[in-house]
Amino acid sequence: MFDKYHPGYFGKVGMRYFHKTKNQFHRPTINLDKIWTLVSEQTRKKYENADPNGKVPVIDVTKAGFFKVLGKGKLPEQPLIIKAKFFSKLAEKKVKAVGGACVLTA
Repeated sequence: MFDKYHPGYFGKVGMRYFHKTKNQFHRPTINLDKIWTLVSEQTRKKYENADPNGKVPVIDVTKAGFFKVLGKGKLPEQPLIIKAKFFSKLAEKKVKAVGGACVLTA
């Protein structure tokens, strides 16, 4: 319970942010364990035995409304190319471990 004699009752706290636009902080995320839900099961079966030097599926997460890919979960041992605006270090490491690639988009 704060009464008016408590230190810190009056005054301002913290720093100001002039003209804060919230849209520059908008960054919806998706984890790696959900990345294969963005393409159909047929696509996954088609590229199931693909080698990293051949044709591999390209998953563009920005078309699904996500900007950042996070590294939670496991990926199947299947190479793929993921396009996103941002990647976490762990996500990039896990994608490269299965023979895939991370492509940054604007």
